[in-house]
Amino acid sequence: MHPVWPWKQKQLDNEYWKMRPGKVLSGNAIFVLCIASFLAGSLFTSRTWTQYKDNNHNIPISNPDDHFTNLAKITTDCDHNKRKLVEGESVDIMGEVTKTHLALQSLDKTISALEMELAVARTSKSDEDEQNNKLELGASNHSLQKAFVVIGINTAFSSKKRRDSLRQTWMPTGAKLKKLDKEKGIVIRFVIGHSATTGGVLDKAIDAEEDEHQDFLRLNHVEGYHQLSTKTRLFFSTAISTWDASFYVKVDDDVHLNLGMLVTSLARHRSKPRVYIGCMKSGPVLSQKGVKYHEPEYWKFGEEGNKYFRHATGQIYAISKDLAAYISINSPILHRYANEDVSLGAWFIGLEVEHVDDRSLCCGTPPDCEWKARAGNVCAASFDWSCSGICKSVERMKDVHTTCGEGDDAVWNVHL
Repeated sequence: MHPVWPWKQKQLDNEYWKMRPGKVLSGNAIFVLCIASFLAGSLFTSRTWTQYKDNNHNIPISNPDDHFTNLAKITTDCDHNKRKLVEGESVDIMGEVTKTHLALQSLDKTISALEMELAVARTSKSDEDEQNNKLELGASNHSLQKAFVVIGINTAFSSKKRRDSLRQTWMPTGAKLKKLDKEKGIVIRFVIGHSATTGGVLDKAIDAEEDEHQDFLRLNHVEGYHQLSTKTRLFFSTAISTWDASFYVKVDDDVHLNLGMLVTSLARHRSKPRVYIGCMKSGPVLSQKGVKYHEPEYWKFGEEGNKYFRHATGQIYAISKDLAAYISINSPILHRYANEDVSLGAWFIGLEVEHVDDRSLCCGTPPDCEWKARAGNVCAASFDWSCSGICKSVERMKDVHTTCGEGDDAVWNVHL
């Protein structure tokens, strides 16, 4: 509080006494005045409330229970709207995810289409360049070597004795092998990749064998039994980029061939653009793990116990030039199953391809092939179904060749 000076305080007291009434009310007067004020107030309140009721007789009087009911309803509506908002946001998010997924699928298809067009363009340009080289340089060293058939013998690092058994029986060697290339257009090569350790002992052994015999086709591929589908695909791609042939044949190194009969059979289909030749079969799809030829993707072939679609058995089969080119161009997108013969059949199942079931390509070993030869039906290929090749082929190949062979001069007498 601010201090008050004495002279100021005196002035205030004088003014106060001037403002006081001249006469002080008694206690009774004050009491009567209070009673009168109370009665007047009561009368005024009663009239006002009566008029309010007359004017608002339709307005209901609030009930506390109704307040709680309305509050619960408002809360429920709020929760419902909140839930609708969250669900709406969830639907919007899922919709955006779906749109993004579809956009990625469309982009993937576009990229695949562009890759296909690029591969075709490269192939077309390669063919155009080859034709230009022929026109300008004649028989240029850059053009592919012409051939009637390229026979690739699938082999492995551990199969040197098998390779030697073939060189000693139905497969020409040295100068005869080169002569067969040039005069008959029949190219024969052992097909092998490289080891996991490039330049290791296994690779050096093959290098030494190649220096001696000059009968290998090396692939940019790591050898392995479970990689046969990839190896088969690479063989056809490599072969068609090396030789311009009418047919390409894959055969295992434990199968006996009669070359004259083989090329004669192939020549019958020379005019066909897309032909797939072999002993067509439809074996069971093996879903049990641990068994030989187990198919991990068995569910793609329908119910358990179903069979594969028709395809050539894996011991030997032949395809025409157009199909080899198809494999080469579409190599990145060709699905590979566990079994290479199934993979090859799958690559052709949706194409306009003629499947030729040639039973001369799957004769049994003696006495089967011997009886057929005596009847004038010389077999093109012989093996044992139970072994998926000639059982103990290193020891028995010479006997099979002696009994079922067509003669060493047969292939030279074939006119292609």
